[in-house]
This record gives sequence, structure tokens and C-alpha cells, in this order.
Amino acid sequence: MSAEGNSAVGEHGVSKRVKAANRKPVKPAKPESRLAMVRRARKINRELAEVFPYAHPELDFRNPFELLVATVLSAQTTDLRVNQTTPALFAKYPTPEDLAAAVPEEVEELIRPTGFFRAKTKSIMGLAAALRDDFGGEVPGRLDDLVKLPGVGRKTAFVVLGNAFGVPGITVDTHFMRLVRRWKWTEQEDPVKIEAEIAEIFPKSEWTMLSHRVIFHGRRICHARKPACGACPITHLCPSYGEGETDPEKARKLLKYEMGGLPGQRLNPPPGYPGRPAPPLGASA
Repeated sequence: MSAEGNSAVGEHGVSKRVKAANRKPVKPAKPESRLAMVRRARKINRELAEVFPYAHPELDFRNPFELLVATVLSAQTTDLRVNQTTPALFAKYPTPEDLAAAVPEEVEELIRPTGFFRAKTKSIMGLAAALRDDFGGEVPGRLDDLVKLPGVGRKTAFVVLGNAFGVPGITVDTHFMRLVRRWKWTEQEDPVKIEAEIAEIFPKSEWTMLSHRVIFHGRRICHARKPACGACPITHLCPSYGEGETDPEKARKLLKYEMGGLPGQRLNPPPGYPGRPAPPLGASA
């Protein structure tokens, strides 16, 4: 797809879906009840499903092992940089057995672009050895087993469970934490407590896709430093409207990835993704 064609997806697609952005948000005259908050939260989820029907994990992977390693590598860097790095890594070490037997310095050099490469090498080689020794070379499909692996916490485990095994889970990353607090779904700051409170709001069947939609929205529109409020499709449901740029034209310039006519984060995006694939490492966008 050409840059011009994708820009049309970004601008036309946004303008078509985000007419709500021109509506003034409803400010409750009195404190919101728990029931009202739950209803508003579920409506946000439904509307985000219409805006991002193609929401998906933004790490390239072909099997649970690749997703597990990629998710560990994604700490303190972008999914884009991980996706640009893992093709060479998995070409050389396609299985847990291969990675566990690797020379650490060679792994470090391959994953250097992701940052913290020495610590990450220790984690991914350690988890590979654990998979080889304790799980027959297979990634386990249970939370309790996954979190015992080196470098794997609840967030990583839920990414793997939800996207490689179809087990519902809530992925509480920095984007998810920021948005659920902006939307007043929770006042918690601890990821485990946030996960527990959000789980009470939504049915279990929605947990994985809710995570994708919220993260997509946070990466594309509701940024940390300057949210694109004027181009947001859910301003009428957002109690924090006005924290960012409210002018529609200026806000549209803040949109990222396919919403802004730019390449996405995956080199191999799934079918239905309306934007351009990300460029390989070293290539221009």
C-alpha cells in the first residue's frame, strides 16, 4: 500500500469513526456511581472495538516460543524494535534447545538493538533452558508455570496465554495503566491490583481483546505526554478530556501508526490490518 493510500486510511478512517471527537464530553454533575462507571467502561470497550476492529498483539511471532521471547525482549523498548531484531535471532536459534545452547556473547550481539541486551540475554537463555529441562521444550499454557520462567512476570504471561493459547487475560502495560486511570476505571497504581479491578468490570471473554484495544488506543491517540483529544472517538465518554490537544487539526497531527498514515510496528501484520508493514532493521520507512 502506498504512503498516500495509507494516509487516507489514517485521516479518512479517523474522521469517519471519530465524529464523537467534536462532541463535548459529558461531565457528570455528581460523583459517578459504580454502576454508571461500569456501563461507561463497557461502552468505551464497544466503541473501541468499532474503531480498532483489527486490534492485535504488535509483536511478530509464529509460535508460543517466539512470542514468549519477543515479549521478554520488549521490556524498555518498542515492539517495532523487537520485530526488527527477532528475525535474525530466530533464524539462528529457532527452538528453546538451540537458544539454551547458544554462546551468550553471540546472543547479546543479535539482540543489542533492544537495549539492556546482557540482562535480556540472561533471561531468554535462562527461560530457554527451563523450557528444555522442565517442559520438554514446549511453552507451558499455565500462568503458574510461565511466571516461574526467568524474565517472565504476569504481564508477559498473559500476553502469551491470551495470544498463543487463547486463555483470557488482562495485559497491564504502561499504556493500559495510563488509560484505565484516565478513564477513572480504577485509582490503583499497582499492576496486580489494576488487573483485579478491571477483571471485575468486564466478562472474562473480553479480557484479551480489551487489552489490545486499550493498548492500541494508548499508542495511537491517548498518548502519555500529549493526548490527541481533538481526534479521539470517545471524548463523550472520557472524564479526562482536555488533558491533551483539543483542536481537531492539531490533534490529527499527533496520531500515530495507521491512524496517522504511518507504518505500523509489525513487519508481518495480520490480515485485515489497514496500515503499512514496518520496515526491516536499517531500512527507511
